[in-house]
Amino acid sequence: MTDSMASRLAAIEHRISQACQRAGRAPGSVALLPVSKTFDARAVREAAALGLRRFGENKTQEIRQKADPLADLGLSWVMIGHLQTNKAKDVARDVAEVQSLDRADLADALQRRLHDAGRSLDVLVQIKTSPEPSKFGLDPEALPQMLAHLQQHCPALRVQGLMTMAVNSDDPAAVRACFRRLRELRERHATAALPLARLSMGMSGDFEIAIEEGSTEVRIGSALFGARSYPA
Repeated sequence: MTDSMASRLAAIEHRISQACQRAGRAPGSVALLPVSKTFDARAVREAAALGLRRFGENKTQEIRQKADPLADLGLSWVMIGHLQTNKAKDVARDVAEVQSLDRADLADALQRRLHDAGRSLDVLVQIKTSPEPSKFGLDPEALPQMLAHLQQHCPALRVQGLMTMAVNSDDPAAVRACFRRLRELRERHATAALPLARLSMGMSGDFEIAIEEGSTEVRIGSALFGARSYPA
């Protein structure tokens, strides 16, 4: 099989299916979110031709650069990168979902902008399960207060679940511990009114472990699009 995007997608879907089988889960219980950050509109159009319609991005300006030339495809853009509050207006205009909600002031800024725009937005609360200073996320112990704040003050934000990034480590046990902690947080704090049904965890290098620990959505970039080249 040639190394085309179609063949890479098929390989990823097979690995997702195999991981689900090992975990005793239905293959359809795990969604694939292609992460198109740093890749151009042409690459996204190629992925869309394979049936993919939601794309994860790290920066609002990159979404804006791609949204216009791809407007004919009806794509949904998912913010997975760290957000400053001054980007709330851009999110309210261009984004279908935020998976990196990690503090109350950001939630309040999004609420104001969405209210003004007459919109609502699906969100996942990003939790910091890794000790690395470079990783963002809410302290796990602060989750109950955050959920209460969202329910009481942010009706435009529809809380769907939790997101995390595992530690960057060659030790599978350390990676697994991050994913397990997110699942346990969900089990501890989910309610009938707020079931936190979705767990977005797992990327190109660790998504099979994440699926074994309960991920409902894996965020795949380089394994699908190929190696990234970052600007200097």
